[in-house]
Amino acid sequence: QVQLVESGGGLVQAGGSLRLSCAASGSFFSINAMGWYRQAPGKQRELVAAITSGGSTNYADSVKGRFTISRDNAKNTVYLQMNSLKPEDTAVYYCNADLEGGSWAYDYWGQGTQVTVSS
Repeated sequence: QVQLVESGGGLVQAGGSLRLSCAASGSFFSINAMGWYRQAPGKQRELVAAITSGGSTNYADSVKGRFTISRDNAKNTVYLQMNSLKPEDTAVYYCNADLEGGSWAYDYWGQGTQVTVSS
């Protein structure tokens, strides 16, 4: 059974930093793109950052210059370094990964981790 397990959320003051991690475990052949999404109360889930298996990245305009996505392919893990956090970054953050097995491909989601930024 494939799982994405997130960690690293919490409460931080504005201007502070947090680092999120998401590790994929289970039986699969490869991981293609990985990414982080977030959903604030009353809002739709939105893409924060994504990274391909080759390391190409893209970011939401609202986080460019403050957040950095990276991955460790040997550990099947994706990270999100969040600096200069703002109250508007408060949301549940979800990890996403496009995994492939021998004859299947599926988009997996983590359970979500709460990030709260106080002003």
